[in-house]
This record gives sequence, C-alpha cells and structure tokens, in this order.
Amino acid sequence: MGTKKVTITLPDEVMEYIKGHVDARGVSAYVTAAVEHKVAMDKLCGLSDFLDEEYGPLTDEELRAADARFDAMDAWHAERRHEGEVDPLAGKAAA
Repeated sequence: MGTKKVTITLPDEVMEYIKGHVDARGVSAYVTAAVEHKVAMDKLCGLSDFLDEEYGPLTDEELRAADARFDAMDAWHAERRHEGEVDPLAGKAAA
C-alpha cells in the first residue's frame, strides 16, 4: 500500500497528548492507527446496517445470547492472562 503526505489540523491538547506518547516519527503511525480503526468501525457499522435490512434486527434473546458469549470469551482470555500466557492479539491493530 502506498502512502500520501497530507496536512491535518488537530487541537493543541490532542497533539500534545500524542507527542507525549510517541517519538517524533511515531505521530504519523499513531494517527494512521486511529484512522484505520475508524475505517474498520465504519465498515462494521455498514455490515450491521446491511444485516439489519436483510434479516431484521436482533431479538432481545439473541442479544442476550451474544452478550453471554462475549462474557465467556472475555473470561477465557482473562484467565489465560492471569496464568501468564501471552495474549496473541497484544499490540495488533484492529482490522
């Protein structure tokens, strides 16, 4: 993937926060990661909208089942972290 230099405007406090957490060359990487995350969330919202239109919204029962599954996955990962296992997703950007 190619890159293109652009100019953006950020509030002073946002820029200071970013600079406080990365070296000078890391600002672009930090902003790129934030934008990539936003793009992924936009795509996810688009998929959700499509599925709602195609199949209708989830029922309360389906939402509770999904929440229970997410809780189980969170508990499984928390247990692994507690046992000292390495998190395979640590440090990976959202796709």
